[in-house]
Amino acid sequence: MATTVLVTGSTGTLGRPTVDRLRAAGHDVRALSRRSGPGLVTGDLLTGEGVAAAVTGASVVVHLATGLRRKDAVIARTLLDAARAARVEHLVLMSIVGIDDIPLGYYRDKVEIEGLVAASGVPNTILRATQFHTLVDQLFTVQRRLPVLLAPSFDVQPIAPAEVADRLVELASSAPGGRVPDIGGPAVRALPQLARVWAAHRGLRRRVVAVRLPGEVFSGYRAGHDLVPGPPYGRVTFEEHLAG
Repeated sequence: MATTVLVTGSTGTLGRPTVDRLRAAGHDVRALSRRSGPGLVTGDLLTGEGVAAAVTGASVVVHLATGLRRKDAVIARTLLDAARAARVEHLVLMSIVGIDDIPLGYYRDKVEIEGLVAASGVPNTILRATQFHTLVDQLFTVQRRLPVLLAPSFDVQPIAPAEVADRLVELASSAPGGRVPDIGGPAVRALPQLARVWAAHRGLRRRVVAVRLPGEVFSGYRAGHDLVPGPPYGRVTFEEHLAG
């Protein structure tokens, strides 16, 4: 059923395909942004300016905004306050696989936000996904001028942002489900292996150095807490992402 959907983080890596797919599904989409422009609704989640007006009249909110200078919990509270006041029927939150068991500061913020959403009184759905192909690509791209390619020695299960967007559209079009099953990419791959795939695709004859990093964060990754057991959700491989 078509409805009015507000999407935060609408211009980001996940936001763009999510907005496109929601519109293709017939929804009336409000793409929230601090900027103004065609197809955008202006609002600032850090200051709260314009947020109440953007949320008013929306039946569903898809919350994707993240990475705002460690202010993610602040913007979540701002959004939840506006959603409660506007009697939003369904809030869909995007989160990350492994945040309970990998003590990264960014992940701790995600745990806090999940708790805020669950306790907010706003009917909600929480989806966790593994890291995106784009993030793995960026990890190696920033090293493109180094003499070697460094890759932490743990496994990842990257997924295409467009496939996560497909799942978000399904959830936004359904009744609130609370915490739903996590989703991950089509295969578990060692980061050094993906580094070699990346270098070959870029035409770089670069030696890959597997790095075993100390600390609880990397112990969590080596333990596989960033992975999703069972049948994979995603179909697009890292190689296909690079080719695309």
